[in-house]
Amino acid sequence: MRALCWNGVNDLSVETVDDPKLLNPHDVIVAVTLTTTCGSDLHFIDGYLPGMREGDVFGHEFTGEIVHIGPEVRQRKVGERVTVPSFIGCGTCFYCTHDMYSLCDTTNPNPELQQPLFGYPTGGIYGYTHPFGGYQGSHAQYVRVPFGDVNCFPVPEGITDEQALFCSDAVPTGLMGADFCDITPGDTVAVWGSGGVGLMAGHSARLLGAGRVIMIDRIPERLALAREHFDAETVDYTAVDSVQETLRELTGGRGPDACIDAVGMEGHGTGLQQIYDRAKQLLRLETDRATALRQAILACRKGGVVSVLGVYGLTDKFPMGAVTNKGLTIRTAQQHGQRYVPRMFDYIQQGDLDPSYLITHDLPLEQGVRGYELFKNKSQGCVRAVFRP
Repeated sequence: MRALCWNGVNDLSVETVDDPKLLNPHDVIVAVTLTTTCGSDLHFIDGYLPGMREGDVFGHEFTGEIVHIGPEVRQRKVGERVTVPSFIGCGTCFYCTHDMYSLCDTTNPNPELQQPLFGYPTGGIYGYTHPFGGYQGSHAQYVRVPFGDVNCFPVPEGITDEQALFCSDAVPTGLMGADFCDITPGDTVAVWGSGGVGLMAGHSARLLGAGRVIMIDRIPERLALAREHFDAETVDYTAVDSVQETLRELTGGRGPDACIDAVGMEGHGTGLQQIYDRAKQLLRLETDRATALRQAILACRKGGVVSVLGVYGLTDKFPMGAVTNKGLTIRTAQQHGQRYVPRMFDYIQQGDLDPSYLITHDLPLEQGVRGYELFKNKSQGCVRAVFRP
């Protein structure tokens, strides 16, 4: 089959690789219909996350059709159109039975690569480094899905492939981030980052009852999408002296009730802090440019919630004093997609959400390298590039 492979830092290519096979009786094989770029992929493409190997197929956000099933698959069948959450759950461990699927105890075959960093291993994820399982990714014609009954969700009639695609990762991540905020009607929620996940977080906050959503970014096209699709207020951080002071003014001096970081370790900013972080990151003295995270903690009102969706490694100058003295609650996780899929499908069927507006570039998989160049550089207004294998 054809697949988009990682060959080294900023070195991608479309190659012919072996087709996936059923390895366990509960596996299914999905023929990928659509798969999409994700900002978290850029972290290992740029060399800030270790654990990729030459020739690895990457990608973790996809939808497709089941073409093979293992003998112990009971609920899924060949020919079903399915969405597959990016993190893999087993369905029976402590964490899966408590709806924390990305923390699954069963699906990471390489726990020894994670435990020294995290204390305990997380669940596996498609196409996202060997410490996260070393699974073949979704930027390919076919992908093996373990525990098919747990991880494959049939797409209801009336939901398009383009809508179903983002129910794999961007929508559940954003919805989870908004859910973490414990929103009460009328709350003000500020979101750092207006990429796919940030837009879905802001849109979800509105669906959960937020009275105001304030999006913070520097890309005009992305801020325009937030205004158009869920009536957000927007802040171009390059056009203000201080994001914190701007949010203070917008909220009558109190600050947002909740703040969502949808940026992560390659955050952009202005001033000396950005220069300092970039220098330390280039020298590998830290992995993170945590501009958004620091701003969210400082800007959030006292007693508020900071929801962290961005991917981080080792963060320098973490403002723990602000967290403690302001009485903040920090909620964070990789997405528990299986928990949110039914609710996402309901929102789409009811007309409350159409995540297909994230698609700005629709390309064949053979143009996957170009798609990532557009996505990484935010060229031609690229929010998400999707690939059709």
